[in-house]
Amino acid sequence: MFIQSLVDLKESNTEKTQTMILDWRNIETVLLDMDGTLLDRHFDDHFWLEHVPKRWSSKYKVPVKLAREQLYALFRSQERTLNWTDLDYWSKRLGLDIPLLKLEVDHLIAVHPGVIEFLSFCRGHDKKIWLVTNAHSKTLNIKMKKTRIGHWFDGTVSAHQVGMPKEDPRFWAELQRFISYDPASTLLGEDSEENLGTARGYGIRYLFYISHYSSRCMPAISESFATIDYFTRLIPADGSSTVKVN
Repeated sequence: MFIQSLVDLKESNTEKTQTMILDWRNIETVLLDMDGTLLDRHFDDHFWLEHVPKRWSSKYKVPVKLAREQLYALFRSQERTLNWTDLDYWSKRLGLDIPLLKLEVDHLIAVHPGVIEFLSFCRGHDKKIWLVTNAHSKTLNIKMKKTRIGHWFDGTVSAHQVGMPKEDPRFWAELQRFISYDPASTLLGEDSEENLGTARGYGIRYLFYISHYSSRCMPAISESFATIDYFTRLIPADGSSTVKVN
């Protein structure tokens, strides 16, 4: 999720955790978020919180500290809107070529440990796998080219195609225009509790939260959703179809 560091994050609380018994025999569709879920969010946090302010500071001849203050406030003003992740919007608003700036630090784009093993497991068990993200198409192109994980998915749907972000309670119903899925047999992984909340409201049954969304953060356990640090936690032991997630 885009610059989540600007949003207040709950402190880890190991005493209040949710447990989910995941029975893979009941799962038909797997929906996965991208930034922070499949990919290390360190890239996004560094890009928007450090790299963009420095480039903006240099272009407009203002101190970096002032640039950060002004840009952080501007970023916050677009939370929970499609502008939040729209690279064209930010290029025009900031007077910077945002896609080009992303390429300057694309060496930081990385897949989380255990992701490939999980995707291979899902594919091997004939699950439909969809990447469902708030990210802009230009961001998707950059990250899929860098990580080469696109072939694992049956398809990709961006919130910009749907016409609303995943924070909108209407999103998951509108997603049915692009993916035919049964909420009762769908598994969704996110690093956003808010997005998991809207999915729960729509009736998606199996929900899990990624606590280790960035390699630079301490895992933050959700009090509302089953939590994992790495995707290998979702792969059952040999001979079993179920796994306990907590």
